[in-house]
Amino acid sequence: MSRLSKARKDAILNRMLAPHPPSIRELAQREGVSETTLYNWRNQLRKQGRPVPEHDRSSENWSAQTKFAVVVETLSMSEIELSEYCRAKGLFPEQVKQWREISIQAHAEADTTDAASTQQNKVLRKQNKRLEREILRKDKALAEAAALLILQKKVRALWGDNEDD
Repeated sequence: MSRLSKARKDAILNRMLAPHPPSIRELAQREGVSETTLYNWRNQLRKQGRPVPEHDRSSENWSAQTKFAVVVETLSMSEIELSEYCRAKGLFPEQVKQWREISIQAHAEADTTDAASTQQNKVLRKQNKRLEREILRKDKALAEAAALLILQKKVRALWGDNEDD
């Protein structure tokens, strides 16, 4: 297998990252690179947090991971930079702002859920301690009753079988 130059790989990746990219199959046929290689490159880009649009999906149907990657990439951009970025990716700035709000809401809901589950865990821990104390008390009472029964049997064995007492 021949190794691709960095410039050629970058050119192929730029086609893959274009606003309306061709399918992996089309790109592989056009560039003479295996589909597996292109899928691996796409997965590597996603692991790096880069937004990789899919050829058959509009920006509204991108995966949550891709939308979040766009939000992270554009977080520190000014309005002008955001507009340029959106033009390059085939997006609207309003979409990115909406995705940012959705991300913030999701984190807020996660925080609320965390607080509720923390409170529920606290209640469950208290209940667990109470039940453990109750079990310990009942175990002690059971051990005492067993000891009394054993002593009673020993007394009967020593003094005879006198049930009248």
